[in-house]
Amino acid sequence: MSTAKKKPAEPRSRDADRSQLAILLAARDEFAQHGLGGARMDRIAERAALNKRLIYYYFTSKDELFLAVLEQAYADIRAAETQLHLRDMAPAQAIRRLTEFTWDYYIAHPEFLTLLNSENLHQGRHLAMSGRVQEMNSPLVQTLAEILERGRADGLFRGGIDPVQLYVSIAGLSYFYLSNNSTLSAIFGRDLMGPKALNERLSHMCDVILGYVLRN
Repeated sequence: MSTAKKKPAEPRSRDADRSQLAILLAARDEFAQHGLGGARMDRIAERAALNKRLIYYYFTSKDELFLAVLEQAYADIRAAETQLHLRDMAPAQAIRRLTEFTWDYYIAHPEFLTLLNSENLHQGRHLAMSGRVQEMNSPLVQTLAEILERGRADGLFRGGIDPVQLYVSIAGLSYFYLSNNSTLSAIFGRDLMGPKALNERLSHMCDVILGYVLRN
């Protein structure tokens, strides 16, 4: 009688999807809390309530898992942006709505900011290896370009605005304030995360962005 060990059966598709989702969610929280360097696969397995070997079955290394988490984070925000239906709005309304959405999303998903902080500490080397991230961002840039062109054609927006530069400004105005709120609050002696301060910041950002795109 043969004593050869049988190869483990391939997990069923539904179970595999459920396991991978659990791993990604657990890894997102672990990386957001501890960064790539401080994250531990043992803790990810414990968070996901799965065997660590199963994590390596789907993701061969911590770096590969970190990239998968980053890609999912970008997929989530891009999917949420598509629900705004910016193309159906008047140009100025669309720019304001994108600014408001970006601000609200960053507040609701602080883990997104901490994941980006961790990746920037590693010079973006994981995202540089991803083909998916650029593909996910291209539709947003195209949508923004179309909105800017409609606004220019209507005589509302000035011409020559780079949609990538504009989005970086929208994201940057939110990102810097929120990711550095502790130091900024200490430096200026103000609670910059209080409701009044947050409302003032959003109003300021919308004024800055619209003041840039609108013709004088």
